[in-house]
Amino acid sequence: MYNAKAVVAGIIIFVVLCTSPFWAAMTGQDYKKTGIVPPGDEKNCVENVTFMRAQHMRLLNEWRDEALRRENRTYITADGKKWTISLQNTCLKCHSNYKDFCQKCHVANSVDPYCWTCHIIPGENK
Repeated sequence: MYNAKAVVAGIIIFVVLCTSPFWAAMTGQDYKKTGIVPPGDEKNCVENVTFMRAQHMRLLNEWRDEALRRENRTYITADGKKWTISLQNTCLKCHSNYKDFCQKCHVANSVDPYCWTCHIIPGENK
């Protein structure tokens, strides 16, 4: 082979470039280390912290379907507590600082939720 060194170097570069997303994901930021400070006023969220970190978007989608399509505005947790299904009046009552709560985690995880196409982005706490 005339260009064996160039071919081998090209293959190595190709493999590194193709596998770089996997390496980046393994060393990437963890959503638990975003510096988010949970609200201190309320002792409990709608569900436990582990569930909310992993499934809050699914829960919000279910809430949207229940409230707007089935006209059910009450969410009952596994322990029997009732919550009003409302992003503005339930979730944002505690998580009112969009910049320091929602946005920090969404930016760290490279997600762009569509909540704010209908809802008003909450302002900072004064």
